[in-house]
Amino acid sequence: MSNNCTDITPECPVEDSVYGYFPSIGANAFFLGFFALFCVLNLGLGFRYKTWSYMVALSFGCLTETIGYVGRIIMHSNPYADAGFITQICCLIIAPAFNSAAVYLTLKHIALCFGPQFSFIKPRFYTYIFIAADFLSLLLQAVGGALASTADTQDQQDLGDNLMMAGICWQVAALAFFAATALTYILRRKRGLKSTPLSLEAATTLKDTKFRLFALGVVIAWLTIFIRCVYRIIEMAGGWRNSIMQNETGFIVLEGVMIVIATACQTIFHPGFCFPRLSSKWTPDYKPVESKNSRDVSMEDLQAGPGYA
Repeated sequence: MSNNCTDITPECPVEDSVYGYFPSIGANAFFLGFFALFCVLNLGLGFRYKTWSYMVALSFGCLTETIGYVGRIIMHSNPYADAGFITQICCLIIAPAFNSAAVYLTLKHIALCFGPQFSFIKPRFYTYIFIAADFLSLLLQAVGGALASTADTQDQQDLGDNLMMAGICWQVAALAFFAATALTYILRRKRGLKSTPLSLEAATTLKDTKFRLFALGVVIAWLTIFIRCVYRIIEMAGGWRNSIMQNETGFIVLEGVMIVIATACQTIFHPGFCFPRLSSKWTPDYKPVESKNSRDVSMEDLQAGPGYA
């Protein structure tokens, strides 16, 4: 971590530690409490609405964040504590990948609802493609974080750093590709309104305020995760103990707050009650046929949608 220092002494001041400060007990306690609470909430909502994959993704994300902030609280009393440093670097690096996974799960069901024929990728492949990309990102970050935090030599630490950077860069690329895929679908669906009007289910869903809030929540979650990942790339690009890494305010806002916002949006606008198609118990309330009134859903209706629709 930092030379041979194991505790704060006149020879080992806090400024020489990796972060150069005593992590805030107040901020980290807040993040710990928030993610612990939302872990329980997502477990409850998942069992209530049977959104199993979504539940697993967000619950694991919140649990990993919670453990990570335990590590930072340990570092409050001793910034040189190996246990705290290893815990927080490994957990907080990988946790947002689970939030990304929850975002990726949504596009398949949106495309199936509004018209799978307008997707240039068959909707059933969305989950496989993006979750596989997310898993690779998570694996690279986990291995890199573990290696960097326990390295005995500079070469090992550099390898760990590079693996973490590669994992985060891959996550950014996957998020960007997801956004491009979603936007392409939206544009193709809008252009196809005249030839293929919305089905009754799609028209009803589009006009539902709960769905619009859900879509807005997905967009905000995507944006905040993306911002966090870009921050992490910039932070790590300067090497250990650089000025960005030693700026706690930047960490709190661009790491902690960004993932709090993402998790809050993904939980408050939960698909269980905002977009039930994600539930394993979902069944259509009407026949999947074109409605004579579906033409009443105009281009303006599509454009008014907050994100995906």
